Amino acid sequence: MKKSIIIVLGILLTGVIFVSTLDPGEQQLSKKEVMTMHALLSVMDQMHLEPADINDEFSRKSFKEYIDYLDGAKRFFIQPEIEKLSKYEEQIDDQIMDRQLIFFDQSLDLLNKAIERGKMIYEEVIDDTFNIHDPAYFELDADKRSFAEDVAALKSHWHDLIEYQIVSKVHNKLEAQKDKAKEEQKDEAELISEAQKATKKIFDQWFSRMEEMRRSDRFEFYLNVFAQLYDPHSGYFSPKEKEEFDIRMGGKLEGIGARLSRSDDYIKVSGIIPGGPAWKGGDLEVGDLITKVTQMGEEGVDIVGFRTDDAVQLIRGKKGSVVILTVKKKDGSFADVEIERDEVIIDQAFAKSVIIDQGDQIQNIGYIKLPMFYSTFDGGNSCADDVAVEIGKLKKENVKGIILDLRYNGGGSLPDAINMSGLFIEKGPIVQVKSRGQKPEVYKDEDSDVAYDGPLIVMVNAISASASEILAAAMQDYGRAVIVGGNTTYGKGTVQRFLNLDRVIQGHNSEKPLGQVKVTMQQFYRVNGGSTQLRGVTPDIVLPDQYAFVDIGEKDYDEALQWTEINPTSYKQNVYQLPALQLLIDKSAKRVAQDSSFALVEMQGKVMKEMREESKMPLSLVEYDAALDERDERLDRFDGLMQDTVAKLEVHNLDADQAYLQTDSSRIARRDHWVKQIKKDIYLEESLHIMQDLIEADPAYVKH
Repeated sequence: MKKSIIIVLGILLTGVIFVSTLDPGEQQLSKKEVMTMHALLSVMDQMHLEPADINDEFSRKSFKEYIDYLDGAKRFFIQPEIEKLSKYEEQIDDQIMDRQLIFFDQSLDLLNKAIERGKMIYEEVIDDTFNIHDPAYFELDADKRSFAEDVAALKSHWHDLIEYQIVSKVHNKLEAQKDKAKEEQKDEAELISEAQKATKKIFDQWFSRMEEMRRSDRFEFYLNVFAQLYDPHSGYFSPKEKEEFDIRMGGKLEGIGARLSRSDDYIKVSGIIPGGPAWKGGDLEVGDLITKVTQMGEEGVDIVGFRTDDAVQLIRGKKGSVVILTVKKKDGSFADVEIERDEVIIDQAFAKSVIIDQGDQIQNIGYIKLPMFYSTFDGGNSCADDVAVEIGKLKKENVKGIILDLRYNGGGSLPDAINMSGLFIEKGPIVQVKSRGQKPEVYKDEDSDVAYDGPLIVMVNAISASASEILAAAMQDYGRAVIVGGNTTYGKGTVQRFLNLDRVIQGHNSEKPLGQVKVTMQQFYRVNGGSTQLRGVTPDIVLPDQYAFVDIGEKDYDEALQWTEINPTSYKQNVYQLPALQLLIDKSAKRVAQDSSFALVEMQGKVMKEMREESKMPLSLVEYDAALDERDERLDRFDGLMQDTVAKLEVHNLDADQAYLQTDSSRIARRDHWVKQIKKDIYLEESLHIMQDLIEADPAYVKH
């Protein structure tokens, strides 16, 4: 029977407000954790498009997913410990209703002890004498292995794991010294010793990270297990995680403009963001080790041994504030670097464009790359506005057509998908959205202006999802663009909203902030009534799919919502009618059939699938070498796909971008790297040919 969590007593215009009271005598280690768990599941129960039943089946699934998270590689737990925890397999739902965390506490206690034991085993094993001619095999795929029966079996697993790492490193070292003079080559014993030391360093760092994991980190995942049993796209976000999400979506933050990473006990500067405060100051350098963070007018904080995320929280701050970083330079000297924080723009995710030609036949085609549907939701960067700017720049260059590339674009802002669609049509419906128990709403582009009214191609692939699918589907249904890509897109046809859990619990301010929940509240439908959920968008012109043999997409999630359809809405457009689509399909099919590169793409997909299923590797160096040689031989035939000459495209930066690029050498380097990838893109090359076919099929078209 479904167990409902009913705590809703009021709704305000500013958002949904849930009111709850908590028994003062909760028998839990953490009052805040219980509060957060109950608030999250209350929101999911009342707001999710298809709420789950909190029952024994939910409990069993939660148990399996959480155990897999705790020790998916099966390096810590032994089978008796899993059996000990199994008594809770059908009790998690009851503990939820009783506001208890017994399973979470017990599993965490066992895990901590298991990690401590695992470290002791590792420290004993790493100093063993290893036989790199062992005829045994090591299973890399943990799903094909059971948990170790006992501690002896666990120790045996660790021995094989370390031995595999050493064999792999010895192989690499032997390959590296092949070209050296014989007297410079090291013998097997030396190579094993070096490999052993390198392996020890890797695992020492790995255990250090494991030991840094806090209870709060584990609890975040515990909550995410619950949320994602409703559907794959719902989830819990701690205040820190929500801040990072907003930065990714908006492409900007307030701070110093440096990328940080962990290096042993130090926080290391791994990159400087061009145009940011650190870049402008010039005193902070890549490779600097930050030892202390001082806010202006306050005592400094020694951050040696800090987690990266904790250090980041100290270093970030409001625009205009000053932070002083004490850093250890590469030469061993120390320096205090004073930086005034400012807004930092992370431009790699933003829309950008170039002009592409191919010989004398295909010239002056505009190409726009959009990595994600970003938006700051506060009047900052909007991808729809940015794409409109790129269109304007391309029109000044008198391009004959535009290719909008949404490959690898996982989606983002729904309003921007609607507004961007409106750049290519006059006003009209773009997508239908249906909430739980409600009639569908039609979301429209209300702006009759058209930014671009010429030939248009939209490129997609199996990773194009959500907002990408909304735009591609709308352009396809309107007959406004030719959609080009693999077999289908990702198949995410749902809409999520963030809800602040602080609004769920009245009072208890000392326990807040609780974080936010991203909850699937709606499903979207094409204007023709069909959904992209599970099925995605099938391109008009289907090219050989490099992801055809990879488990990727919504359909591969057990908890994905099902495909449904509703009535179509009325829609039409008169901006640009696609001429002779079947002719374009036929011409493309003929070209692809004669192109050996596309044949290789499909063959490569099959071979890679076979290789992924071959998960046992030899612990004998001779057999390991032979296995890699055989693998390399199978892959050698695909080397041509990576050659710069595979697609002969000429790429030109826009006149309007020259000043921006020239102000910073790193921008030029990033642009050059991107252009290099474009030049050998066979999918883009074929899209260019399709664009030429499209232009030639429409003799009445006059350049706009």
